[in-house]
Amino acid sequence: MDDIYRDKGFILGLLIKNGLVSEKDHAYIKEKHHIAVRKGIDLVQWIDSLSLKRADAPEKFLTEADILELVCRKQGWRFKRLDPLELDMEVVTRTIPASFARTRLVLPLEWHGNVLEIASYYPKQQEIKDDIERVCKAQVTFVISPKGDIERVIEEFFDFRRSIAAAQDFLSAPEVDISNLEQYVKLSGKDLHASDKHINKAVDHLLQYALNERASDIHIEPKRKECVIRFRIDGVLHTIYRLPRVVHDAMCTRIKALSRLDIAEKRRPQDGRIKLSWKNGDAEVRVSTIPVAFGEKVVLRLQSAEILMTDLDSLGFSMQDFHRYTRFLKNTNGMILMTGPTGSGKSTTLYSTLRYLSSPGVNIVTIEDPIEMVYEDFNQIAVQPQIDVTFSTILRNILRQDPDIVMIGEIRDAETASYAVQAALTGHLVFSTLHTNDAAGAVTRLLDLGLEPYLIASTLLGVVAQRLVRTICPECKRQKWISSDELEPFGCKLKNDRAPVFYGKGCNICRSTGYYGRIGIYEVLSVSPRIKEMIHKGRSEAEIKKNAIREGMKTLKFDACTKMLKGITTLDEILRVTY
Repeated sequence: MDDIYRDKGFILGLLIKNGLVSEKDHAYIKEKHHIAVRKGIDLVQWIDSLSLKRADAPEKFLTEADILELVCRKQGWRFKRLDPLELDMEVVTRTIPASFARTRLVLPLEWHGNVLEIASYYPKQQEIKDDIERVCKAQVTFVISPKGDIERVIEEFFDFRRSIAAAQDFLSAPEVDISNLEQYVKLSGKDLHASDKHINKAVDHLLQYALNERASDIHIEPKRKECVIRFRIDGVLHTIYRLPRVVHDAMCTRIKALSRLDIAEKRRPQDGRIKLSWKNGDAEVRVSTIPVAFGEKVVLRLQSAEILMTDLDSLGFSMQDFHRYTRFLKNTNGMILMTGPTGSGKSTTLYSTLRYLSSPGVNIVTIEDPIEMVYEDFNQIAVQPQIDVTFSTILRNILRQDPDIVMIGEIRDAETASYAVQAALTGHLVFSTLHTNDAAGAVTRLLDLGLEPYLIASTLLGVVAQRLVRTICPECKRQKWISSDELEPFGCKLKNDRAPVFYGKGCNICRSTGYYGRIGIYEVLSVSPRIKEMIHKGRSEAEIKKNAIREGMKTLKFDACTKMLKGITTLDEILRVTY
């Protein structure tokens, strides 16, 4: 059934004709193809295992998906990459047995009326087609998918479904479910202990799956009749699973146990953290629980060192902004502020900066609520309001710890702002965050908190306003043209009447969104002598911003527009983020 995948002449002919392999790699495959026979695998899988660079795109590796797509195009078969986030777990796991799916490498994908779409690695499956049609009493159509995609979905979906089903069987679900809002009485049923192996396995899978999918958050939401699990990927929420409502409490209990929260307390919000071993390092998981209408909602914020501890020159600063920002860091005292809404990447910029400044000769002390990522080179203090350990109370005593650099998670009140300024005045470099829309707004916010203008002018070195924009998926990047009129609101001027820009058409890699990953856009305000004078005289935010632009500051919109013209992001994305 897979003879076509073992046909050396056919496979190599396609690769050469389409420019996917170099002459050198072609000669190697032709000479060594017998190794695949000895290993008992077909040429497609063997070539995939070689990790060859594509001749037409050296930055990419030649994969089985590339080869299968060529084969399908040549043979007139339908080819489809599998995205686990788009599949219906009920269809995948309840249509055919797991053992049958594994041995035959087939996977039910979707019902179209009375027609069942099946993904298969092998192209000729008449016997299997007849068996499935007889059992499901439906017509079957096949699409060809990479073996790796099929095996991955089988492993993730069937194992997770087995764990959930086993946990569900253990419980006796009531006819009417519990709801904190509606106060129904549970007449029967038993609680699933947090140590139950099935729930443990399901939660472990969920965390691993989220990290692999680059999710920043996991939302576990109780509904009236089900439990909905969503991942936030590149800033957008995707519904991943809809699980039986009866397992929701058990999953919450397991997560609360891992994060050392009070398992019995379901009426009050709680916060905790979990540390995971992931890849070659660790990942931090911040856990937040809160009572909602139908039970406890749990949100897990996922942070790994490779995300929070990025090289400064990889964050997205333009060359000019990067030089401006690093000039701030050469000071031994003063205050540097990051501004932007929640989820705009302020923590990543702060942590990356502190790592950039970290050395054995520097004492870095951070005050956070909560600690985003535990890092041994910093002395990190967690705010605990219940025992009166707040930003302001810690700052009263922080200078006795002989710090060189102090990072304050957020300036929220007048007292914290006052102590931050005092620390900057007494010879320390202070970093903190504010929630303002732009860089110049930070000055107004500090004034609103009661700081004297002369104190702000004396201590403030610079302000960085930032946002995160999604970047165009490199796999489905396409070009179009934009007129100069459309760029006028961003302050960008074109030499010609129009310019080429890019967008993502949508593919399996980016889940048909056209975007893959995110990058920062920045507005870096340097507090020059002229701006210090304006602050001291109480000039308005608009006047300060206008002067900063005159001195060379590029606005958020301008930086976003520049990244669009460089083919990094799209017009739709910068309109979404900057307006």
